[in-house]
Amino acid sequence: MLYGEVGGIDLAGKLIVFEGLDFTGKTTQARLLARRIESRGQPVVLTGEPGGTAVGNAVREILLTRRHAGTLDDFAELLLFMTSRTQHAREVVLPALALGKTVVSSRYRLSSLAYQGYGRGIDRDLIERLNNEATRGRKADVTFLIDVPVEAALSRKRGDRDRIEAEAVEFYRRVRRGFLELTADDPRVYRIDGTGDVEATASAVARCLGL
Repeated sequence: MLYGEVGGIDLAGKLIVFEGLDFTGKTTQARLLARRIESRGQPVVLTGEPGGTAVGNAVREILLTRRHAGTLDDFAELLLFMTSRTQHAREVVLPALALGKTVVSSRYRLSSLAYQGYGRGIDRDLIERLNNEATRGRKADVTFLIDVPVEAALSRKRGDRDRIEAEAVEFYRRVRRGFLELTADDPRVYRIDGTGDVEATASAVARCLGL
């Protein structure tokens, strides 16, 4: 059990991922959970995609800049995400897990299935094969799907949107449907209502882990 008999899971060497639409608070929740786990004495690596490495950050700039809106091919987009994921997994995630650290990441494999699979219409079996190669088959031990209705999520954005954030509402509806369908029967996934305040969401996450 986690930290003796707390009632959760042993988080040493475990990968915890936050997934969901843009503007649902994944990065904030990942940071809060990492802080909570670390306060119990368990070493934590906080990270996220796309990015997390020098190569990944360079790829992130290509993926998100509005300069490529309307010109970046959908399959090229997928391969760029996979390039970032490969570097991220092999430089950050897998080495940290091997050392017994807990890795908390904002986005991982599921995002590509939802965004490029459901959103762009790319074959999901192909995406999963690429995911397996990029991560050497390593899946998340626990995934938190922070679910917020599309219109509510998009209304949270302030300021300029990046290339993907600027997609139409219908694109985001397909992506949300993907997240929900892909995780419907997965016991490793906790669907969290993200429409409440930050503290309420963080408390729900902590309860799922027995923290």
